Amino acid sequence: MTNEEIFAKLKEVLAMVKPKMDMSKVSMDSSLVLDLGIDSLSMLLMSLAIEQKLNFQFNATKPFETVREVVEHIASEINK
Repeated sequence: MTNEEIFAKLKEVLAMVKPKMDMSKVSMDSSLVLDLGIDSLSMLLMSLAIEQKLNFQFNATKPFETVREVVEHIASEINK
């Protein structure tokens, strides 16, 4: 799965977790907290939805700061 495909899936998840968010403003360089307003509960919901949608389990211990970090982490795990 390419980074672009993962990014598209992640935007679908973000739309579910934060339905009022303007998806046109979401980019790979968006800050999860500052730009998208993702708090700890939203991050948990996002993680669970990603795991379901991509059949993937998060094992990361460090927090993600940008959308790009999430996409690259998922890509590295599912493209092993």
